[in-house]
Amino acid sequence: MPELPEVETIKTAIQKQLKNAQILDVIVRNPNLRQKVPSDFAKAIKNKKIIGYQRIAKYILIHLEDNLSVIIHPSLGVLQKHDHLVFTTSKGYMVYNDARRFGLCLYVSSDKLHSHPLFKNVGIDPFDKKLTGKWLKQKLSKKQTSIKQALLDQHIICGIGNIYASESLFLAGILPTRVASSLTDKECIVIVEKVRETLNKAILAGGSTLRDYQKPDGSLGYFQNQHCVYNKTGLPCPICTCRLKETGGIQKITQAGRSTYFCATKQR
Repeated sequence: MPELPEVETIKTAIQKQLKNAQILDVIVRNPNLRQKVPSDFAKAIKNKKIIGYQRIAKYILIHLEDNLSVIIHPSLGVLQKHDHLVFTTSKGYMVYNDARRFGLCLYVSSDKLHSHPLFKNVGIDPFDKKLTGKWLKQKLSKKQTSIKQALLDQHIICGIGNIYASESLFLAGILPTRVASSLTDKECIVIVEKVRETLNKAILAGGSTLRDYQKPDGSLGYFQNQHCVYNKTGLPCPICTCRLKETGGIQKITQAGRSTYFCATKQR
């Protein structure tokens, strides 16, 4: 599934293209996504004007007039046969494409967004000013899981996925296997800084294209070219002086079923 930078890239591209367009028609070609598209989806949003855009965690929200919001959870896929919904607007077309049908497309009353099951337990956004090292330290104080798993916990910080957790911890110099509650105040400050630094760089690069992720214009993200450790098993660490023959380079382990990449020399 796309992570925060990819979702932010998609949201920004849609906003730039459609702006305050009016939705003229919606064709639901296949309603059977992760959650079934509501049977009255097209009728509910047809002829409504777009009044705003937002990202919450890994979801895109398109706010419409008359107190309605469309919730889109983008998935991956580039084949035309996986175009499940087609939106016709006064400023062009928007196609929802989902090869594996892991995403969703729903609508909800805008004033009930934060009580919706998708969002009511979601954690703080990585760019929220309330996210500080002190806040993170408090949240991790009783966590006996690894710091990598804690960063993937969407109830703590939302939107961080596997790629960006590994990259952020590398830049912070912290081993992904460290018990979360063992982190110091200073280390928590550094993690917040490096998470934001990593995500900002990835957004500027249009996200990471590892399999079939594309930006809405069909071009590829290129942050994968800036990865320091992710998917680089056995390669030398890019920003430290560890000796490849002695250390074996970047290592890969599995944590909670997810691949983790790190440098055992730089990260402590």
